[in-house]
Amino acid sequence: MGRGYNLLFILVTFLVLVAAVTAQGNRGSSRGGGGRRPRVGYYGNRCRNVESIVASVVRAHVRSNQANAPGILRMHFHDCFVRGCDGSVLIAGNSSERTAGPNRSLRGFEAIEEAKTRLEAACPRTVSCADILTLAAREAVVLTGGQGWRVPLGRLDGRISQASDVILPGPFDPVDKQKRDFAAKTLNTLDLVTLVGGHTIGTAGCGLVRGRFFNFNGTGQPDPSIDPRFVPLVQARCPQTGDASARVDLDAGSVGRFDTSFLRNVRSSRVVLQSDLVLWRDPETRAIIERLLGLRRPSLRFGTEFGKSMVKMSLIDVKTGSDGEIRRVCSRIN
Repeated sequence: MGRGYNLLFILVTFLVLVAAVTAQGNRGSSRGGGGRRPRVGYYGNRCRNVESIVASVVRAHVRSNQANAPGILRMHFHDCFVRGCDGSVLIAGNSSERTAGPNRSLRGFEAIEEAKTRLEAACPRTVSCADILTLAAREAVVLTGGQGWRVPLGRLDGRISQASDVILPGPFDPVDKQKRDFAAKTLNTLDLVTLVGGHTIGTAGCGLVRGRFFNFNGTGQPDPSIDPRFVPLVQARCPQTGDASARVDLDAGSVGRFDTSFLRNVRSSRVVLQSDLVLWRDPETRAIIERLLGLRRPSLRFGTEFGKSMVKMSLIDVKTGSDGEIRRVCSRIN
């Protein structure tokens, strides 16, 4: 009887331990814990309307201010390139990522917060701010005429947001540096060219670009690599002594439409950022532009490739387990 009792005691103890571990796992899962890896359809019945809620909110904000579309797309890029796609760019604070120079002109924070508020009402403590931003970026593209794509979901929100961490590809970077920066994030040269093609919507500050159009490298003349017919158009928009905060289109003639116009402008040397213009001079990036424009075989469909590259970017350094959380409010850590 003693032996039987011991076996029974061992069995009961084992079952209690299994139940405890399972319960702990379930608690962690409900708070965004272990086992999460982004995948399409992640939320399932736990938040059936997540995509339609985000789409509805973004649609309203873009309708009220069209600058929100490129703003949200740019915000997603800035988020993913700093500590991964974890929504850390959304956190407010005196020294948060939002305060860093490249992020001070970001737009669309209100749209993300409104989507979060509505999702908390529908599915409390379920959908991360990182996922909301990822979905919102897709909607920004679709609302400006671009092709959609299926978005893997299941990211957690990061707990760290520091302005000192914000080191992003810059508007004056040569091609080789751009390639290195993207490769460091597991993105290849096709991803680089395709994602830069997102400049088909949006604007740049005159203070950032006008040096190339008035006094390139201290010569007192415009950058000779720019189409001379394009120079006076930008000079008129961004006078040498004018308002540095004024905006100029990144894609002349098609700024509000997500299409291949920007890539055609790169080919014609009619773009305002030096980092964009140099893509036509490099044989590798030039060949990709030609394929995306259907000028070289095998050709590539820009909309399809953009979606693929956005998915790759959205999976950079995603947070899992104890590395992340699901914030109640996107602008602050729980």
